[in-house]
Amino acid sequence: MMAKDLKDKTKVDELVLTITEKKEPREFQSKWSGSSGRVCDAVGQDENGDSVALTIWNDDIEKVEVGTKIRITDGWASAYKEKLQVSAGKYGKLEVL
Repeated sequence: MMAKDLKDKTKVDELVLTITEKKEPREFQSKWSGSSGRVCDAVGQDENGDSVALTIWNDDIEKVEVGTKIRITDGWASAYKEKLQVSAGKYGKLEVL
């Protein structure tokens, strides 16, 4: 799968990206579940040069820096504030290549 193939509210079977931007992590507390943790916004670029926003959660934040090549499997894509973003989510996996 490539960044151009991503669509809102769809599963991401496998996506390989290189991190081109990583913002500072921030703490969150869910209003619905009461859970808390950390989240980080980033941008990744596929081998065709197309970019997509990434949401990176908790322990995965420390695995990546700008220039890191990653693979997301069983993740999800969704639009937030009209901007498409991808994440490994709760059941997917982010691995460093």
